Amino acid sequence: MAGAHHQRGLRDLAHRGWTRRGLWAWSMWPLSGIYGLLSGLRRWLYQSGWLKRQQVDALVVIVGNVLAGGVGKTPIVIALAQHFRQQGWTVGVVSRGYGRSGHDCREALVDSPPGALGDEPVLIRRRAAVPVFVAPHRADAARALLAAYPGTQVILCDDGLQHYALQRDIEICVFDDRGVGNGWLLPAGPLRERWPRVVDLVLHTGSRPAFDGFTATRVLAGHALRADGSQVALAALNQPGAKPLRAVAAIAQPEQFFAMLRNAGLVLTETVGLADHDSFDNWDPRADQGFTVLCTEKDAIKLWRHNPEALAVPLQVTPEAGFLSALDDLIRKRLQAKLSSRHGHTTS
Repeated sequence: MAGAHHQRGLRDLAHRGWTRRGLWAWSMWPLSGIYGLLSGLRRWLYQSGWLKRQQVDALVVIVGNVLAGGVGKTPIVIALAQHFRQQGWTVGVVSRGYGRSGHDCREALVDSPPGALGDEPVLIRRRAAVPVFVAPHRADAARALLAAYPGTQVILCDDGLQHYALQRDIEICVFDDRGVGNGWLLPAGPLRERWPRVVDLVLHTGSRPAFDGFTATRVLAGHALRADGSQVALAALNQPGAKPLRAVAAIAQPEQFFAMLRNAGLVLTETVGLADHDSFDNWDPRADQGFTVLCTEKDAIKLWRHNPEALAVPLQVTPEAGFLSALDDLIRKRLQAKLSSRHGHTTS
């Protein structure tokens, strides 16, 4: 646990330095120049055709970000996968599977071990009920998905805005309330690549968008989930005689989760913030004794192995109607363009 706290402390220090162009940021600025040259050259090599982009026989929608750290992409992927299914499109998801121990290409199932596939792909499979494939290279995952589910029309890519090797049809860039921070590239600032850059749609998941774009609302569900899938109302956790609450989160910004729990009227006796994607391998369940433990759905996939009594509180993310309408229009147009191109190649 000490190592995790040390890692989190270093990350928090960097994040504070990225909010302004202070002494820490200026000291890192020369390295940002080198990073910018290398990342810009790599992107140019793909755009110019010197490095080959790999195409797949489906419409590829990238849900990514230019900001280092989590901005809420995975809940957006889940919401979009559910929306596409409602629209009648056949959809699948591909991911690199951040933090996974394996390096093969495989399908994520509802009971897959999160260590081998990553916590987010398993969560997406459970919540969205669509095929999810994981591989070190997203193009490999996309090809495997299409081989197993050849009728797939739309492939959502969880992250991958900078994975230029995969040819994409639509790019969605997600931001939270940090905006672009101090506007500098890593490591002097939080940007993975220069902004602004051309994308199809911008979506803000925070409550105070820093610039123009569509927005999405983020609220906790009114219930928590037990390991067996049954529900318990959050209001019941505040009843007289209920156990004190201990909240844990291994996400990019744990305090946001804790604040949302408090805003839902819950009194938290203890909070534990861990590094994003923490494996929970060092979790001591004895510390949970006497508490009702609350966590995110992503963390529950790993925490339930140690504490099957923990409760997962779902996050409900809803993109605004204008965003979904604009995205649907793009998908219809580009699916039609792909179909026309395919027929053109067939007849030529």
